[in-house]
Amino acid sequence: MPRIKVLPHAQICPNGAEFEVEQNANLCESLLKNGIKIEHACDMSAACTTCHVIVRKGFDGLDEMNDVEADLLDRAWGLEPDSRLSCQVKIEDEDLEVEIPKYTINHASENH
Repeated sequence: MPRIKVLPHAQICPNGAEFEVEQNANLCESLLKNGIKIEHACDMSAACTTCHVIVRKGFDGLDEMNDVEADLLDRAWGLEPDSRLSCQVKIEDEDLEVEIPKYTINHASENH
């Protein structure tokens, strides 16, 4: 089973986290199921950038992003070459290390 390592984030996950997920699981859903309260303002419909993550390890093992995701990421705060929308990431068989950026495009965090 693939392992997901979440780097520490001051508000969402101060101590970081690490957990196993089923193959083909959705990254955003997996984060939420494991107590990582990542924002997802569009309810994971690929219409915003609030679930933006930076994949520090395992990026090359992910499916290529589609044009919609690429266009949305252009609006994300803290965009990096290894950025993805977690709602669009299907976890294959490779472990991932992800960082949740300090900010999102939302000025007020919503509790989902």
